[in-house]
Amino acid sequence: MYSTPAALSPGQRVAWYRLRRGMSQEVLAGLVGRTTDWLSKIENDRAALDRLTVIRALADALQVSVLDLIDQSSDEHQKQSDTEVERVRSALLDYRHLSSLLAGTDEAEAPSLSAMRSDVNDVMSAYQASNYSRVLRRLPELLTNAQTASRTYTGEQAAMANTLLALAGQATAMILTKVGESDLAWIAAQRGLEAAEKTGDPVVIGSLFRSAVHSLHSHGQPATAAQMTKRAADYLHDRLDGSDVRLLSVYGTLLLPGAVAAARAGDRATARTYLDEADRAARRLGTDANHVWTAFGPTNVAVHRVVTANALGDVGLALDLGQTIRTTSLPTERRVRHALEMAQLHVKANQRDAALSAVMQAEGISSEQVHRHVIGRQVVLRMLRMKSGKQDQRLADLARRMKVL
Repeated sequence: MYSTPAALSPGQRVAWYRLRRGMSQEVLAGLVGRTTDWLSKIENDRAALDRLTVIRALADALQVSVLDLIDQSSDEHQKQSDTEVERVRSALLDYRHLSSLLAGTDEAEAPSLSAMRSDVNDVMSAYQASNYSRVLRRLPELLTNAQTASRTYTGEQAAMANTLLALAGQATAMILTKVGESDLAWIAAQRGLEAAEKTGDPVVIGSLFRSAVHSLHSHGQPATAAQMTKRAADYLHDRLDGSDVRLLSVYGTLLLPGAVAAARAGDRATARTYLDEADRAARRLGTDANHVWTAFGPTNVAVHRVVTANALGDVGLALDLGQTIRTTSLPTERRVRHALEMAQLHVKANQRDAALSAVMQAEGISSEQVHRHVIGRQVVLRMLRMKSGKQDQRLADLARRMKVL
């Protein structure tokens, strides 16, 4: 059918890899829980492949990566990204961290906890500033040091070491979901949660609950992620005392990916319940804040109402809601992500000019996030294939900057 996946649409790439695997449409559709008619429409570009969870399910069934389906770039920037991710992978999967019995006796002295605390702050700040390269560069050493510290220190210092290891796992899970590595993100969230439980601190545990929910959802299991949200939220709710704004923020922000996951699973009632509870938490907090790097407050709840409406297929409602939100109080990462969500919605509404404006607005805030985020690249690819008259030179220039043309 096709001799190479280069320059093919995501749907056509699904067909290309399916045929290479010798797999029928019926088999692939069954593996991802869809109908053969749906898959036929995807492969012939008569239906949009615009949900990362669906792309991930197809990629897993075809034994390829997400980027194999939505991006075939081979430029130096992409090679650098691959190298950065591989270094994080190596640090995360280092067998010596599985057990103290495997660690050996050649380790240097325990890393400084104060230096590691500074490193965690730097990585989290870089993530919220959309500096993906800095996050990926800093994580391997941070993960290694945090693992060593958690094995070495005792007493109160052990609790701090495990807190830092948990937050390092959280940062790892967050960045890996953005670049399409949901398998690794889930491992990072698990490792982080194991360390968090050792601290006994609900704030740290809640932070890792949130990462686990998001990673599980990104891995194509929205119903399970929504169920996990309920158990995690119950745990945190029982510990709310009204005085700890950090715990309130972690509790509220946990509900947001849970709402999106419920929406992806088609559970409108649960999505609404989670959003309404998050809204109550935001009103108790009283303002947009960034306790424990949550970026939680009324604005972030409003942003997630847009994402949830989009996930439920309420495109018109999502567009109306999204256009009323001012995100200037949020960190860069959240502002760009909202702009990309709006671009997705405009594409669905066949409004290419508005979609292009949204992406270019996001690029003006952080070109790195737009260029490297799987959703940013996916939106631009879809705009390039929209049948809406003469191609816009601005779109062609944007595609070249992102190396997708």
